[in-house]
Amino acid sequence: MKHIRHFAPSLFLSLVHVCLVPANYAPYFFDNGDRSTNGNMALLSLSEDTPVGTHVYTLNGTDPEGDPVTYGLTYEAGSRRYFSVDKRFGNVTLIEELDREKEDEIEVIVSISDGLSTVSEKVRILVTDANDESPEFINTPYIVQVPENTPSGSSIFKIEAVDRDTGSGGSITYFLQNIHANKFTIDRHSGVLRIKTGIALDYEKSRTHFVVVVAKDGGGKLRGDNKVFSATTTVTVNVEDVQDTPPMFIGTPYYGYVYEDTLAGSEVLTVVALDGDRGKPNSIHYCIVNGDEGSFEISNTTGAISVIKSPNQLKKEVYELKVQASEVSQEGDISVYALATVTIRVVDLNNHPPTFYGENGPQNRFELTMYEHPPEGEILRGLKITVNDSDQGANAKFNLRLVGPGGIFRVVPQTVLNEAQVTIIVENSAAIDYEKFKVLTFKLLAIEVNTPEKFSSTADVAIRLLDTNDNVPKFSSDYYIARIPENSPGGSNVVAVTATDPDSGLWGEVKYSIYGTGADLFLIHPSTGIIYTQPWATLDAEVNSKYNFYVKAEDTDGKYSLAEVFITVLDVNDHSPEFNENIQEKTMIIGSPVKIEAIDQDAEEPNNIVDYSIMQADPANVFDIDQSTGEIKLKSYIRSLDIVHNITKNKDCIWSLVVQAKDRGSPSFSTTAVLKIDITEETPHKGPMAAFLMQTKDNPMKALGVLAGVMGIMVMITVMISTAMFWRNKRSNKIMPVRRIIKKRQAHPPRTVRMEWLKLRRPSSAAEKFIVE
Repeated sequence: MKHIRHFAPSLFLSLVHVCLVPANYAPYFFDNGDRSTNGNMALLSLSEDTPVGTHVYTLNGTDPEGDPVTYGLTYEAGSRRYFSVDKRFGNVTLIEELDREKEDEIEVIVSISDGLSTVSEKVRILVTDANDESPEFINTPYIVQVPENTPSGSSIFKIEAVDRDTGSGGSITYFLQNIHANKFTIDRHSGVLRIKTGIALDYEKSRTHFVVVVAKDGGGKLRGDNKVFSATTTVTVNVEDVQDTPPMFIGTPYYGYVYEDTLAGSEVLTVVALDGDRGKPNSIHYCIVNGDEGSFEISNTTGAISVIKSPNQLKKEVYELKVQASEVSQEGDISVYALATVTIRVVDLNNHPPTFYGENGPQNRFELTMYEHPPEGEILRGLKITVNDSDQGANAKFNLRLVGPGGIFRVVPQTVLNEAQVTIIVENSAAIDYEKFKVLTFKLLAIEVNTPEKFSSTADVAIRLLDTNDNVPKFSSDYYIARIPENSPGGSNVVAVTATDPDSGLWGEVKYSIYGTGADLFLIHPSTGIIYTQPWATLDAEVNSKYNFYVKAEDTDGKYSLAEVFITVLDVNDHSPEFNENIQEKTMIIGSPVKIEAIDQDAEEPNNIVDYSIMQADPANVFDIDQSTGEIKLKSYIRSLDIVHNITKNKDCIWSLVVQAKDRGSPSFSTTAVLKIDITEETPHKGPMAAFLMQTKDNPMKALGVLAGVMGIMVMITVMISTAMFWRNKRSNKIMPVRRIIKKRQAHPPRTVRMEWLKLRRPSSAAEKFIVE
């Protein structure tokens, strides 16, 4: 295309300028190859599970003149917008979710423009399938009628499901849930439902079966993963009854009455029989087999028995009629039958109230045993109750009602003429609860309607409920704490545990047992729950004062619960304090106490707390003892041996004390011992020998053993010195110096180490156990 510019004439005269403008060629898209993501979107295919927001394509083209181009996407009117495009770069983005089952092909108008020319092209984008659809059953709900005598293996129904996916995702296989408990089977490909081989349907046992069918597709890709979808539906199989059960009489036993004013031809009572096949019952034909003696007749269609003679022509007071009820088929054939006895009494008075009858005659109490929570609408068939008023006409009309817990049962019929079989029907199943009522008791009241006397009668109805084992024995506490003295004899009662099971009968019986690491010394009575010590058991708090174990309460079905038992063995004061062996002799340095110690083996305070005391001492006793610690000290005013010498004649400073260790238990136990204390003063300069003697001052036997060798060498010298300087007192058997040196030295007083020979003797009593001479 050529564009010519025109200038003003004056300018044209002065300047002629011709500009040649090249032609403007339209832009165009690059060719789009197979599986290309760059071009004009032709031949593009997208999976329907492509996520919204995905960059799915890039529009790409050029302008012959090299001008920049822009891109566009448009749709026909009414079409859904699935894509958006970046005008500058041509990037195409998915903005609407794809669904192949709704739209498998999308038309889009793509355009490219250089600003002057625009080129548009219509392209088709194919939407490919993904396995995003589940199978769907068609023509639901499925309800099938099947006669109970249909042979096993027969086909009874065809289930059909569709899957809108293609390929394997659209193929469907069928199977049944709970196949092992099912009476049916299904062809996995065709969906044909059949009665399982070897299985027979029975209308009298189960009238309806619910078969759960699962349809599953063959699986396929969805967003990169293999997915398998399925659907379920329920097929209701109603079993149709067929004639295979004989008839049965309703309301037996039958009783009828003929009064003196009864007219011939009057109806006495009606017997009722029903075909045992309730689904498609046959009609019933009645007849009297024997016992009527020409006095009664029965309607062969209604079962109404009438008297055909006047009462004064009846020769017997009681007639027992044998009535036969036979089934009549649709073809008119009489097949199976049942028999019933009808007792008719002839009475001549009109003064009887309504009366309740059982199987053995008049009865004012009826009992029934049944499980709790029967279904609502169920008839209490175990109650065989007939109510009868022997009067005639209006005098025999009365009402029936229940008196007792309301809303649980209802009685049928509510109005009776002469006689009726009483039917009691469950109204409120939830209220028939064994945990609330062990026995439901109510009264049947029959009261005349149109008589001035309003005669009435009642019958007690007691329904005993049976329980199911739906409760676990439960202890009265999660744990039990008991205490028992350690001196308790074997077989002593420790504690009683209690568990209850609200179930009845054997289910409510609780058996106790005991186990655990601490249970060896104990046993439990299996019925009472009383825990005893074993007959041979000896409890000792000093050995073990704490026991814990578990008790188990279990019913006859093995349901159980546990509780924990904690037993504390109480300490009893059964041990006396015992002195240590080194109590025999102590050496006391003035200013330092000596300590005695006794141990009480009892486990607890105050039984093992020991108090100390001096029981016997010289008249001029110079010692005090700490009651709690057993420390023995010189009295506070004694600070040297000189003071001791001044207050006592015991110049050798060896004292003999009888000390006692006594516990605080009740009763209290004590032990005494003889203690010898050698009082001395601390030596300022100790040589090796003195140091050794001081270290072994409380164990003279050890000192003698160590010094035995030294004594052997010095024995001769000792004999010579002792002969010259000491003499023996025959009365006291003590070695005394020939003369005493009383003069005090100014510096350190001399120290004489004296060793006494110790003579041990066997203690004659517990009190002398620790006497050392």
